Formats: sequence, structure tokens, C-alpha cells
Amino acid sequence: MDVEFNAVEILEIAERIEQNGADFYQKAADIFDDTDISRTLLRLAEWESKHESIFSNMRRQILESVKKTDANKSFGENLSDAQVMAGLAVFGIRPEPGDVLSGRENEADIIRVAIEREKDSIVFYTGLKGFAHSEENIQIINSIIEEELEHIRILNRFRGQRD
Repeated sequence: MDVEFNAVEILEIAERIEQNGADFYQKAADIFDDTDISRTLLRLAEWESKHESIFSNMRRQILESVKKTDANKSFGENLSDAQVMAGLAVFGIRPEPGDVLSGRENEADIIRVAIEREKDSIVFYTGLKGFAHSEENIQIINSIIEEELEHIRILNRFRGQRD
């Protein structure tokens, strides 16, 4: 059975991914008394919240465009690309951020999980790019992918400082 999603649904999933990322980083920051790691994790949470807002705006633009053109028109072509579906599967089986963190994790645990989540996000957004409806949206997604890569670099630098 083929499962298909339209652009609005995909962007809703992207918003949820970013919200989960922000929640994860916020909860992770709360675990540590060390201000360096807490500050870094809080900054990453802020970036994820910003990404959520960007995807929300993109989704609203699509909905407004549909309202202006034809009330009966679909919210964009249905999406069934294997890479996007793989990304959705990864996030569909992921537990909520609060369920991942017990509060007993050490810095290495947090950084490892955070890097895994960032890499999964990049896979999802790379697939999402193929369905962007404009060059502007492709550039926005590319920018978010670059920021997710920067998150990985920040986490790796932080890990290197602690080793």
C-alpha cells in the first residue's frame, strides 16, 4: 500500500520535527548544571524553534495560495518519494523528547543522541527539498540543512573540548 502526503502535511511534519528538537534541547539543557553545555543546548533549542516558525510560514503560504486560486484544489501534489518516506518512518518511530531523556545522561550521551537526531533531520529535509514548490522554498530548506549541519559541528566541537 502506497502512503502519500501532500505538501501541507509534509510541512506539518517538519514543524513537529523542529518542535521535538527544541523540546529535546531544552530538556537536555535542564539536566546539566554546567553553564557551557546548558548555554549551547539552549542556543540549539532557539534555532530549532526558529526553523519551526519558518516551516509554519511556508505551510501558511501554501494554504493561502490554494484559497486564492481554487477552494477545491488539492494542497499540492501528493508525495511518495522513497527518501521522504524513509525520513517519515524514522520520525514516526521516534519517542517524544521527554521519553528519550531520563535525566541521568552524561554529556557524551546527550551529544551522541543530539547528533543522531540532527543527521535524521538532514535526511528528511534533503528529501523534502525535492517537493518544494519554488526556488525560494528550496533555498530556505537548504539554509535549514546548513544550520542543522552547523548544529552537528557545534556538538562535535563541544565533544572535542570535553575529551
